[in-house]
Amino acid sequence: MKSDKALSMLGLAARAGRIVSGEFTVEKEVKSGRAYLVLIAEDASENTRKKFQNMCEFYEVPMRLCYDRERLGHFIGKDFRASVAILDEGFADNILKHLNSQI
Repeated sequence: MKSDKALSMLGLAARAGRIVSGEFTVEKEVKSGRAYLVLIAEDASENTRKKFQNMCEFYEVPMRLCYDRERLGHFIGKDFRASVAILDEGFADNILKHLNSQI
């Protein structure tokens, strides 16, 4: 199931302190070159999706639309979150692998 492994890895990354969430901090980490993967909630606003899509293309950071704001927030121990950046290459690769295997 798509959610189990990718969301479990996201939760582990959160507990390890290797993620940031929220539009401002995710943008800052992408621009600084520390983000290895950006996850945007499927129910995020069109402006948010377009902004991160353009930014991630420019800075060559993989981005995926997945889950909803409630699930993203829940698995990182926060309230609703529309954007999450993974700051560890190993976690990012593993999450991407699980997300891509479900397509």
